[in-house]
Amino acid sequence: MDTLPYAPLLGTLALALLWSALFTAVDIARQQLNGHGEPSLPAQALVLCASFGKLLVLGLACLIGQRYNGEHGFWTAGLAGAITLLVLAEYLPRRLARRNPQAFVSLGASLLKLPLTLLQPLACVLDGIARLILRPFRVQPNAVALHPQQESDEFDDEPQEPARHGLLEGLQALDKVTVNDILIPRNEVDGINLDDPIEQIIEQLIVSRHTRLPVYHNDINQVEAVLNTKLISHLLPRAELTLGQLQAACYEPYFVPESTPLQLQLLNFHKQQRRMGVVVDEYGEVLGIVTLEDILEEIVGEFEDEHSLDNPHVHPQPDGRFIIEGTASLREINRSLGWHLPCDGGPKTLNGLVTEALESIPESAVCLKIGRYRLEILETEDNCASKVLVWTVTR
Repeated sequence: MDTLPYAPLLGTLALALLWSALFTAVDIARQQLNGHGEPSLPAQALVLCASFGKLLVLGLACLIGQRYNGEHGFWTAGLAGAITLLVLAEYLPRRLARRNPQAFVSLGASLLKLPLTLLQPLACVLDGIARLILRPFRVQPNAVALHPQQESDEFDDEPQEPARHGLLEGLQALDKVTVNDILIPRNEVDGINLDDPIEQIIEQLIVSRHTRLPVYHNDINQVEAVLNTKLISHLLPRAELTLGQLQAACYEPYFVPESTPLQLQLLNFHKQQRRMGVVVDEYGEVLGIVTLEDILEEIVGEFEDEHSLDNPHVHPQPDGRFIIEGTASLREINRSLGWHLPCDGGPKTLNGLVTEALESIPESAVCLKIGRYRLEILETEDNCASKVLVWTVTR
């Protein structure tokens, strides 16, 4: 080592630094995807490879410093190497991995698969040694009798465990649900038509409760921008808003393919720093919009312990049945009532479900059954079931 030229040492140091940073980024990206990334990436081997690279960088830095300036150079180079490792092999890779986790996981699955496979047995051995060291310190919950007050607290905490489990299931379920399943249909989207008179637009903005509105010409398929209503709210009370001021408060729309899984879309919203997307199909036709709040509500709906009955489309009846509007989303109905109406890969609304089951335009006074659910069409409007009486029967 003492006779080895500086160039190979510096080159090896740079490669070890890159090695360590790459494995750290892949490990963080794997954790960021919550297990939905590449399943063949072993966590133990990733930690071992990253740690080996850092040790090699620190060792080479100290060696080069000692050869260059003796003991003083040893400590100076060691400190410089440690700082470099923290910046380039820890903080920087973590930030990059959180911005684009899927890319790093794919890179690890292709480029780094061979070294991970080779080092996995050694990583398992080291992990097993760590488990043996920790075994004497493992908590034995049955070894100590609890104080009566502690027992009460323990029982009070038990119901919280299913909630945590439900949260995990809710997060994992995002990969099975697409944007198309929760979007707000285009006919229900509150948007700004630039072809309307400015007076009408002002009235619409005054009564609107939304912070972000799509802006289009004549038809929502011609979405040109998204309006941030907070920027013009001070101009509405006195009707001082002009078309130029409205357009100045707009920004570029963000388009989302309908087949995007919710988990991926949640990451995309974070990466793009957006809260609303315009959902389009494979032909570019606008299907509706999806917001960050919609996705978060979907997560919450998966692990709520009590079902909420505050859905404005659902009207409970004294006899236990429900009158539900045909435009109500099936997922919202299921979430509100704890039901399991079919909503994956098919109709999104109650009217769509009725139409599909009847295979014809629904008419009033028609009854049908779907699983354990009974549906009676009470009113029709514009060839749609506008009100449906729904109840469940026991089998």
